[in-house]
Amino acid sequence: MADVLKKVPVREQEPQVRAKNFDEVCLGYNKEEAMDEATRCINCKNAQCVKGCPVAINIPGFIQQVKEGNIEEAYKIIGESSALPAICGRVCPQESQCEGKCIRGIKGEPVSIGKLERFVADYALENDIKPVGAEEKNGHKVAVIGSGPAGLTCAGDLAKLGYDVTVFEALHELGGVLVYGIPEFRLPKHAVVKKEIEKVKELGVKFETNVVIGKSTTIDQLIEEEGFEAVFVGSGAGLPKFMGIPGENANGVFSANEYLTRSNLMKAFDESYDTPIVAGTKVAVVGGGNVAMDAARTALRLGAEVHIVYRRSEEELPARVEEVHHAKEEGVIFDLLTNPKEILVDENGYVKGMVCVKMELGEPDASGRRRPVEVEGSEFTIDLDTIIMSLGTSPNPLISSTTEGLEVNKWKCIVADEETGKTTKEGVYAGGDAVTGAATVILAMGAGKAGAKGIHEYLSNK
Repeated sequence: MADVLKKVPVREQEPQVRAKNFDEVCLGYNKEEAMDEATRCINCKNAQCVKGCPVAINIPGFIQQVKEGNIEEAYKIIGESSALPAICGRVCPQESQCEGKCIRGIKGEPVSIGKLERFVADYALENDIKPVGAEEKNGHKVAVIGSGPAGLTCAGDLAKLGYDVTVFEALHELGGVLVYGIPEFRLPKHAVVKKEIEKVKELGVKFETNVVIGKSTTIDQLIEEEGFEAVFVGSGAGLPKFMGIPGENANGVFSANEYLTRSNLMKAFDESYDTPIVAGTKVAVVGGGNVAMDAARTALRLGAEVHIVYRRSEEELPARVEEVHHAKEEGVIFDLLTNPKEILVDENGYVKGMVCVKMELGEPDASGRRRPVEVEGSEFTIDLDTIIMSLGTSPNPLISSTTEGLEVNKWKCIVADEETGKTTKEGVYAGGDAVTGAATVILAMGAGKAGAKGIHEYLSNK
């Protein structure tokens, strides 16, 4: 029986073993462990965990079913709100959302909501439990741009309402950031992502790959020539940012986007594939978010000594606590309160090191975090052969620049209503990173839900 104050521990690969492979780190609960953990939920009347969930899953409802061993019923409850539970159970920042609001966490540890969601979703994938779709089509056609978390969620929700939905994906593989951005050891592509997308297909959603909206066709053409009555833009934010420091164009400097895409989507980590990737022997990853942790842990598995270079302290690291913990366990070195000034380049144009300065934290800035201030005379050099810049991304302006009447803000993000996803162009809705800039998978899913609701209201009133 579970200790009510402590989570049932979850099995993981040992750090020294997993640091040398790309298999999933966390092994998840079995049925007995999940039922044991579920008994810790006190089934609050006014469940704060639901308020902390961007897609408002009925968390006490599904946990109650797990407690009683009705896993299929638990899956149906989750499926009312989420199209991608096996993904969310793995990559959501539960500690700052549902689990962060859990009443059980006031005294002791919160209920392990994420691991329970993952268990239920994996059970459904293994036992091929089908999602519940619409009984009949309503005759309306909707286009969704992008097959990442926002697009998949919007498409799934609309299909459940009876819409004829087609998703257009620019790449050759479906899944967006789920396949190119998040490493295999955190989110298995074949065992999880592909199977979750199959569940969306089972709802009747159609997919077309290798369609670059703005090049292959435009939003205006989809509406005027292809007969789509509404369009949802969930194209993400794939344009990397750089620091603009000397030496940044040297060979051996990558954006985290490129590095992770080569490894995750193009399988560069697998020796049987011929995608080139610079493994590096001594690598610095500049940045402190989840993407930085993913890049660092990927470089480590490719055999490098890896440093995270971040200009604030550990307290301000934007990455999930679990990701930082796993990176440290595996041997990633953290150079905190450190900021790059210049990249040193050898006579052949390759990276040979990076000049950095030490920082200290001053007064809070507009974001509420304390502003890093350079410590005078603290310059030092790190010898390196590879540098990965993980400083965030912004939306590619291709869609907005080829769509008449679609307003963007100064960061090139599409302007859209938070509640409905409505943009400045009639019939066009948007959500996820294309609107907010780089954020989390679950926030993109929340935006996909809002977009589906907005489109349904629009077409119902039309």
